[in-house]
Amino acid sequence: MTRDEYGEFWGTSTIADEFHAVALAHPDRDAVVTAQGRRTYAELDAETDRIAVGLAELGLHPGDPVIIQVTNRLETVVAWYALLKAGLVPVATLAAHRGHEIAHISRAVGARAHLVEAGTKGIDLVAFAHEQALDHPTMRHVLVLGDLPAADIDPDEARKRVEEIQRGIDPDAVAVFQLSGGTTGVPKLIPRQHAEYWYNARAYGDVLGWTADDRVGHLIPVIHNAGVVCGVHGPHTRGACLVLTDHDLDTAMPLLVAERTTSVLFGHVHYRAPEHPLYDRLAETLRVAVLSGAKVSEDLFTTTGRGGAWVGQLFGMAEGMFLVTPQDGSPELRRTTVGVPISPADEVRLVEPGTENEVPDGEVGELCCRGPYTLRGYFGVDRPEAFTSDGFYRTGDLAAVRLLDGYRAISIEGRIKDLINRGGEKINAEEVELLLLSHPHVVEAALVAMPDPRLGERGCAYLATDGTDVTLDDLRAHLTRLDVAKFKWPERVELVEALPRTKVGKLDKKVMTADITARLSGENP
Repeated sequence: MTRDEYGEFWGTSTIADEFHAVALAHPDRDAVVTAQGRRTYAELDAETDRIAVGLAELGLHPGDPVIIQVTNRLETVVAWYALLKAGLVPVATLAAHRGHEIAHISRAVGARAHLVEAGTKGIDLVAFAHEQALDHPTMRHVLVLGDLPAADIDPDEARKRVEEIQRGIDPDAVAVFQLSGGTTGVPKLIPRQHAEYWYNARAYGDVLGWTADDRVGHLIPVIHNAGVVCGVHGPHTRGACLVLTDHDLDTAMPLLVAERTTSVLFGHVHYRAPEHPLYDRLAETLRVAVLSGAKVSEDLFTTTGRGGAWVGQLFGMAEGMFLVTPQDGSPELRRTTVGVPISPADEVRLVEPGTENEVPDGEVGELCCRGPYTLRGYFGVDRPEAFTSDGFYRTGDLAAVRLLDGYRAISIEGRIKDLINRGGEKINAEEVELLLLSHPHVVEAALVAMPDPRLGERGCAYLATDGTDVTLDDLRAHLTRLDVAKFKWPERVELVEALPRTKVGKLDKKVMTADITARLSGENP
C-alpha cells in the first residue's frame, strides 16, 4: 500500500497523534471502562504520555518491536497507547502463545522488549518472559502490565517529549505487527502502518454509524486485530467509549448492562449471549449488535435483535479486508451474508482456486481483495503465491456474491486454507501435524475440524502409528515438551491403520471430517 494509491483516504498523522487529537476534542468523556476502572480521554492521554517518556528513558527507541502477551484489562489499553506514543512497535501475540511461537516471532522481528501480565491463569507469564529472554540476541527488557515506568515530570513536559518522538515517525511507517493464522509453520507477521490502520478503524466505525455518544462493548481478545480495530481504535476515532470485558458472559454482561452499552461485537463463542438472563436489560440500550465467526441462524438473528437493535455481520482478517453488512440492508442480507467492503476503495474479486479466472456472481470462488488497508506483503518472507499477479491478496476463503438490495454482498462458503477456527483462534493444521509427526511412535498425522456447539470447531487428530497406542494424554505430554500453545492441542484422537487418501495420494480430509462428524452425532444423538 502506498500513499500515491490511497492518500485521499489515509490521514497524515501517526496513531498516537490521532488519539491525542481526539482526546483534546473529548477530554471529559470516558475513553475506556473495565472491571478494573475507567479513564476519561484526558486521563488516558496524560497517563500514556508519562509512560511513553518512561519507556524512552529505559533506552527503548522508536521502531523497537515489543512482544505483547496480555489479556483484556484497563492496563492493556493504557500500555497500547503508551507504546505507540514512545514510537515502539507492538507485536500482537496471544497470552496463550508459548515458547514454540514466541521464540520464533520475537527473533524474527528483533524484539527489544516483552510486555506480559502477572497473575494469569495456567502460566507465570513474567517467569516465561524472563526464560524467553535468555540467550535472546536482541531482547533487553521484560515489562509487566500495570508496572510500566512513568516519568515523574510535568504533564506539559511529557507532552512535549512525546511530540518530539512523534515528529520523527512517518505516518506511513509500520505501527504494529499483527499475526496471520497462516497455512504453514508458525504465524506470519503482518505489518500495519499508522495511517492505514487508523483509517481501517475509522471506516469500520463509519459503516456502523458510531458517534461520540456510543459505548462499545468488546469481549474477544483486545490485542487481536479485531480487538484493536473494532474495540480500541474504532471507538476512539470518534470519541466513543470502549467497554472492555473478558470473554466470560457471566462477568461481561453485568458490566455491559451497567455501562449502558449501545454497540457490541459477539464472536462465535458468544452466540449464546441472547440466552443470558441479563440480555433483556442489555437490549434496552443496545443499538448495534455485530455477529462474527460463524454462520448465523435465523433464531440467533431474531433473538439478538429482540430489543430493537440493528443486527449485522462482520468478516475481517488481520491482513486487512473488512466486510460488514450495510446499515440499510434487509434482514435477509444481514443474516445470510457478511456484507460488503467498508471502504469505497476496497476491491473484491472471486476466482477459481489456484487461478486468476473470475467466477460469475452466485458461484463459489476464492475471495481475493485489495485496498487501502489490505497488506501487499508479509514481513520477512516472500510469499508471491499469496497474491494475484496484480496484487490482490488471496484470502484462502471460499465465497460467493449474492445480489441483494442493490448490493453485491458476500457470503462465506468455506475455506481453502487448512485452518481450524476454535472460538476465533485459528489453528494451522499443517503446523500441528508436523509437531505430531515428531512424536516417536506417530507415522502419519492429520488434524481435522470436529464440530463443537460452543467454540464452533475443535481439533481431532487422526493418527497412524508404529503399532503403539498413542493416547490423547501422550500427545499432550509431547506438545508440552515442545512448549506449544495449548489452544492448538488436539482434543480427540482417532487411531487408524492408515490415513485415507485421494486417488492422487493426497490426504483425504473430507473423509476424516465426515467420519468424526458422524461419530460425534452418534455419541450425542
